[in-house]
Amino acid sequence: MAASCDSLLPLILLLCLSAQAVDRSNFKTCDQSAFCKHQRELKPGQSPYRALLDTLELSDSRLTLQLINDNNKVRLLLELYRLQGNMTRVKINELKPLKPRYEVPDVLISDPITEALSVVAQDENSLVLSLGGKDQRLIVSAQPFRLDIVEGPQVLMSLNSRGLLAFEHLRARKDTKSESEQVTGQENVEQQTDEDGQIKEEEDKPGMWEETFKSHTDSKPNGPSSISLDFSLPGVEHVYGIPEHADTLKLKNTDGSDPYRLYNLDVFQYELHNPMALYGAVPVLISHSTDRTMGIFWLNAAETWVDISSNTAGKTVFGKILDFVQVSNEVPQTDVRWISESGLIDVFIMLGPKPADVFTQYASLTGTQSFPPLSALAYHQCRWNYNDQEDVKTVDQGFDEHDIPYDFIWLDIEHADGKRYFTWDPSNFPQPKEMLQGLMDKRRKLVAIVDPHIRVDSGYKIHNEIRSKNFYVKNKDGGDYEGWCWPGNSGYPDFTNPEMRAWWASQFAYDQYEGSMENQYIWNDMNEPSVFNGPEVTMHKDALHGVWEHRDVHNLYGLYVQKATADGLILRSGGVQRPFVLTRAFFAGSQRYGAVWTGDNAAEWGHLKISIPMCLSLGLVGISFCGADVGGFFKHPSAELLVRWYQVGAYQPFFRAHAHIDTPRREPWLFGPENTALIREAIRQRYALLPYWYQLFYNTHRTGQPVMRPLWVEYPDDVATFSIEDEYLIGKDLLVHPVTDEGATGVTAYLPGKGEVWYDVHIFQKHDGDQSLYIPVTMSSIPVFQRGGSIICRKDRVRRSSSCMENDPYTLYVAPSSQGSAEGELYIDDFHTFSFEVAKQFVHRHLSFSANTLSSRNLAPDSQFSTASWIEKIVIFGGSQPSSVTLKNADGTESALEFEFGSTLAVLTLRKPGVNAAADWTVVLR
Repeated sequence: MAASCDSLLPLILLLCLSAQAVDRSNFKTCDQSAFCKHQRELKPGQSPYRALLDTLELSDSRLTLQLINDNNKVRLLLELYRLQGNMTRVKINELKPLKPRYEVPDVLISDPITEALSVVAQDENSLVLSLGGKDQRLIVSAQPFRLDIVEGPQVLMSLNSRGLLAFEHLRARKDTKSESEQVTGQENVEQQTDEDGQIKEEEDKPGMWEETFKSHTDSKPNGPSSISLDFSLPGVEHVYGIPEHADTLKLKNTDGSDPYRLYNLDVFQYELHNPMALYGAVPVLISHSTDRTMGIFWLNAAETWVDISSNTAGKTVFGKILDFVQVSNEVPQTDVRWISESGLIDVFIMLGPKPADVFTQYASLTGTQSFPPLSALAYHQCRWNYNDQEDVKTVDQGFDEHDIPYDFIWLDIEHADGKRYFTWDPSNFPQPKEMLQGLMDKRRKLVAIVDPHIRVDSGYKIHNEIRSKNFYVKNKDGGDYEGWCWPGNSGYPDFTNPEMRAWWASQFAYDQYEGSMENQYIWNDMNEPSVFNGPEVTMHKDALHGVWEHRDVHNLYGLYVQKATADGLILRSGGVQRPFVLTRAFFAGSQRYGAVWTGDNAAEWGHLKISIPMCLSLGLVGISFCGADVGGFFKHPSAELLVRWYQVGAYQPFFRAHAHIDTPRREPWLFGPENTALIREAIRQRYALLPYWYQLFYNTHRTGQPVMRPLWVEYPDDVATFSIEDEYLIGKDLLVHPVTDEGATGVTAYLPGKGEVWYDVHIFQKHDGDQSLYIPVTMSSIPVFQRGGSIICRKDRVRRSSSCMENDPYTLYVAPSSQGSAEGELYIDDFHTFSFEVAKQFVHRHLSFSANTLSSRNLAPDSQFSTASWIEKIVIFGGSQPSSVTLKNADGTESALEFEFGSTLAVLTLRKPGVNAAADWTVVLR
């Protein structure tokens, strides 16, 4: 059958896009983005904004006062809140906007809890507010307007100290005003009140009312609406966060270059080490110094640019009210400026002071990482595309034949009937339930892609229902917005509409999504949203979501798609089963709905290296469940690169191999027996450590602490750790320095912690902390170290999937500190339902080793859960040989344990304690 034109165009676009690296001309620079260019033309200096202190109103939890722009007489409303948990919220909006400005919904998990504000001092040009503990004050300076947060004599952060607050007020376009309005300015006077009753007309600049990029014109019906605010961080040289960028962990100075851009975009084969926007955007920046860790959360979903400038600040003069503040003449300082196209200023200042405090503060605002089913933490096998059911069966059997465990096989867009999502290709996947049942019989699972572009086809039920319910995004003229994506001409559901999301969720029911079963999970791709023939390969900004323009909500679209999909998977199980949903596009709060990956990378060593800082950056802003396509999505990896990538992926939170449709097949056994063995061993190391990964995800779900974390998070006073991005911690107890250089014969790992010790997890050799250690490596080497003072639980009997290992026994690896003590945790539940939350069905044990005594204590006495798993072995590093080992059970019975002692590396192995993993017990070494 001849291909239709509809189906050929996406293919032609794909071939054009995939033939080379990213075409940067498809994406705007700051100079090509009118609002960014105009805002950046403002230079630091005298701010036109003045605080009108006589307008101050103070309630128990909220202070308001008006600001006036002395250049145009437009007034703004400033709101200040002191929030529970050592946070401050600052909101700035127009006092009387021409029409409402967009405020981001659904990202905060609830209204933040406020605490009392009080004025402690005031004069004609300033006022001082108490922020509570440790002598924290918020100082409002009137002219020019400025906010300073101080603690005792130290300035923690200043807002508008560089005078870059800029608020483009909504206004009527001059050539559309009525004659009387042009004469009197009456419309604006009604909207904006000033002291003189006059508003000065502002000169229009290019791009303020209409903007063209390449062949696309943005009509900008509401005119200019951008906002900007600067933040100064004295004493700070290191800032992190604002993902997603393929760049270093420590954010770079953007003076003389483009700012970092936050605008979710479909970027094929992205370049490394530049501030271009990628698939997701989390507007959270974290600052760190030896004195303090803080965070800035800029709650705005429009296109946003972030400028970072590092310098040495001169002495700061605050006026008589700040005479007590002493600042040295040479203080390092980082200045951060946020610029957004629309919306309002709504910023949360998280004052730490420790890294863990900032993570807790941010989690209290946007929630914690969802707790995935155990199988989602195991290994995933994917490519674009497995051809048919027989191909899926053959690949599945290949893993068994080569004794390689895996949990999920994935199907990309070709599995659906003509790329109509929620369907199956009748030729290649005629019996999806048979395929799914075959996987279920082996206790394995499948992920199928469901993208948010819907083929415009009157014979397609999903399209017909969305159109009949009027759920599509609209174009600027009110018709359904349509653009090109994989199916050809496509509509885009309006996921900002809660009714649309509820309907979408209902489509995952087993009686709606025909052929689906409970072991099928979902992948949301292309949800930036990707529009092949749209500006910058995305949706036109003047498209409409109800009353709001797409420019206001753009960075939220992917979050809403993932939320609706995760809700659907929960709904289909009657609220019982935890979902697993992978997304490419994301925003602040996306951690609540599943996993993300770093998009369309390439089979190059640089892309392998960059996966580490990219995932570390995401973890710092709440998204712990991160990974990169193992092997690289584009191009064909060498055997060496593929092996090294498996070794890296095995020690990152989300572990999935994936490849482009044009690449040669690369299942783990296709590169010769020697490389198959190396890949098998890396994957088996992942499976053995699943109990530790699972416990860490339980803890991050409860606390918001990142799973994969930079060294400085645990060693905040060690300046040597602040820029390290080629090694990292998993939790606080495993340090990983993967091999990411071609032909490497050695790596140098920094082992932090003066007075601490680290143990090589493969050979148990002990090393002192606070040193750079050269480690010779071969192709089988994955340098991993366990922190002295920790106990890590593993399952060393690796089977074909994690589900097959659920009741298997545990081995405890005890790594004593230099003082001879250690502690750890063991967490067990049913591994896939919400029973741990709704019915307290779990086991949570505290393991401690001190004075040659190892014990297990219950951390959750109220929980009710039993497990068939038991403790089969205990390995204790770096001790001396005992004369006897005694096990004491909870019922008072005692028994002698067999043991072996390796004198070379001082490793004691206790065999078959035989105690249930949920029981109280004590082991005594004599």
